[in-house]
Amino acid sequence: MMTTIDLHVHSNYSDGIHPPADLVKMAAERGLVAIAIADHDTVDGIDEALVAGARMGVEVVPAVELSVEHGRYRDMHILGYHLDHRDPRLVHMLAEFRTNREIRGRAIVDKINKRLTDGRKSPLSYDDVLNLAEGAVGRPHIGRMLIERGYARDMDDAFRRYLIPCNVPKHYIPAGDAITEIRRTGGVAVLAHPLTVSDDRQVLRGIVSDLVALGLDGIEVFNNMCYKDDMLFLEFLCREFGLLMTGGSDFHGFEDDVEIGTGRGGLAVSHRLAEAVKNLAESRRITPPGNRT
Repeated sequence: MMTTIDLHVHSNYSDGIHPPADLVKMAAERGLVAIAIADHDTVDGIDEALVAGARMGVEVVPAVELSVEHGRYRDMHILGYHLDHRDPRLVHMLAEFRTNREIRGRAIVDKINKRLTDGRKSPLSYDDVLNLAEGAVGRPHIGRMLIERGYARDMDDAFRRYLIPCNVPKHYIPAGDAITEIRRTGGVAVLAHPLTVSDDRQVLRGIVSDLVALGLDGIEVFNNMCYKDDMLFLEFLCREFGLLMTGGSDFHGFEDDVEIGTGRGGLAVSHRLAEAVKNLAESRRITPPGNRT
């Protein structure tokens, strides 16, 4: 019987709705042997997850999902696995992200409130959204407040009517800088859900080629954004460029049809993929930083 994992899960430290310890418990209940808390631009939830993982017998992979740009492509995501989440330079960089995230959250609420008051509806309180989030405010938390107030039927409706029209651009870092920072801290850099970058295979191959030149280590082959033929293409890219394969549900907790470990029902990521990532990270820890490959 294949032992399974989930290397892409979000907690309430970014735009998920569950605390890290609860996510570990959910993973244990579903028989997963490993889980990665890969929050957007923050590592603040990792220690809580590590404690829970040790108690429940689930391996917790320290991870982060960085918001990056490359050329004309923005809001690409690079996953970093097994990085040193206590590294002072990394922590400082992510603290700046958190500040920008809070500024963005407030600006989005302000724009939504203008739309609400123009429609003679009561505005949202940012403090209420912050309390609901129990951590960093993301658009899904604002969406939940809109649903609670009766301004949206569900999350899709909240995004369509308010969150997309009232969006404020995120802060991005160059993809090369993100990859370098992940590898500097001993981590493994992986391109998340590639088809959200481009569904044109020739274009995507060119982007992957560029990122490999910048130090990319792997591709998230198994994810909720792909059909079987897409995954086969991504596997082909991994073989072509000598990249690792990973997979995960991108679970946030607010999508009714997405479950931790299985995604939309068909996801089953083998533990051997996590072992390959771990082995690469461990090989870097015994290699001087200037000689890492």
